[in-house]
Amino acid sequence: EVQLVESGGGSVQAGGSLRLSCATSGFTFDSSAIAWFRQAPGKEREGVSCISSFSGGNGRTYYADSVKGRFTISRDNAKNTAFLQMNSLRPEDTAVYYCAASRFSALNYGLGLHSYDFDRAWGQGIQVTVSS
Repeated sequence: EVQLVESGGGSVQAGGSLRLSCATSGFTFDSSAIAWFRQAPGKEREGVSCISSFSGGNGRTYYADSVKGRFTISRDNAKNTAFLQMNSLRPEDTAVYYCAASRFSALNYGLGLHSYDFDRAWGQGIQVTVSS
């Protein structure tokens, strides 16, 4: 069974930090590009960040302009786990955050992140709330 389970969410004040984890199983983690998406109430799902596999995509990363310089994506292939370090959090970062795995090892980041590229598996989502 393919599983992605997010953890590390919660509520923080503006300017604070959180570290999200995505524990995975049931597929070859180190061959898949991994992304974080988020969805705020009344808004479309937004691609936040992505990291390619090391073997197929040289571990290249992507960040949405809204989080660039504040968030850092990483992966620990030995533990089949991806992370999203979120610093300098803002109220507009409030959303449900999802971890997703692609059947591809790398993506063309010039076109942004799209949900349909991550068709291998999705996590259940985890709430992040940032208060002003």
